[in-house]
Amino acid sequence: MNDQVLMDNYLLILKSTVEVYVHGTLESSNQDIRNILKEGLDEILKHQARTYDEMTKYGWYQVNNIDKSTINQTLNKLKNQN
Repeated sequence: MNDQVLMDNYLLILKSTVEVYVHGTLESSNQDIRNILKEGLDEILKHQARTYDEMTKYGWYQVNNIDKSTINQTLNKLKNQN
């Protein structure tokens, strides 16, 4: 396994973990537990941001800019679905 594959997998794990923390935070009826989960969520988000930054630095995570007309077309489709 190379570094890019490891970072890809780590980023996927972080994204999955975010989902768990978000749902736990939203569903918690105990304020102390909610606060602990929120702190954990904040830490996971920091790890995700650092991982993303490293991956983009090496060209391992490509971000494609979308032109404004494509965005407008998508928004119009969504508006028409309602």
